[in-house]
Amino acid sequence: MNILLAEDDIRLGELIAHMLKKKAGYQVDWVMTGDDACAYALASHYEVCIMDWMMPDGDGISACRKLRKAGYSGAILMLTARDSLEDRVEGLDAGADDYLIKPFEIDELLARLRALSRRNYAPITEEIVGIQDMLLNRTSFSVQKGDFVIQLTPREFQLLDLLVHNKGQVLTREVMLDRIWGYDSDVSAKIVDATVKLLRKKLEPLGSEELIQSIRGVGYKLEG
Repeated sequence: MNILLAEDDIRLGELIAHMLKKKAGYQVDWVMTGDDACAYALASHYEVCIMDWMMPDGDGISACRKLRKAGYSGAILMLTARDSLEDRVEGLDAGADDYLIKPFEIDELLARLRALSRRNYAPITEEIVGIQDMLLNRTSFSVQKGDFVIQLTPREFQLLDLLVHNKGQVLTREVMLDRIWGYDSDVSAKIVDATVKLLRKKLEPLGSEELIQSIRGVGYKLEG
């Protein structure tokens, strides 16, 4: 399961992220503000967003409303110390699917996540998306132009898909590394350059090797 965790408490965030990975094998991206939570959730597909109620730039309820208004259709689990009926109703009315009171046991969090994963949520992105005269297939990790199909590795496809999501915007190597390999990965930003090089080579037969533009000293962007 691909999970986005929005928690500003560093110790708690580290613990939750570590336990979700270790005990359940989930893929976890961890952010510390509501704005980052919205940006991440809308730029990629997360089955579940775990959202802390209180964060430095506002509350999780506002971020929850913003995500639902923008079309995020994954599950949202609110974490909070507020346990009144009014608070629970407010969270659910804002678009949250479940509600977990702090402090909690990690096993209960895992059980809630398993329950949420059994529900049928529509993906926030289409299976096939077009860019220029190519089609990206998110199920098969392939790129097609006419009758010609190029098979990509999962990392190559994730990188290309991330650039497509942020078409026209410059993405730094650090952001790309964090989004694709994870914030706690032990690989360096050089892996981003190496993956872009391999991706461009694979796109050569489609005549689209220049689709990904290098921004010197910063990162990359895609022009569609």
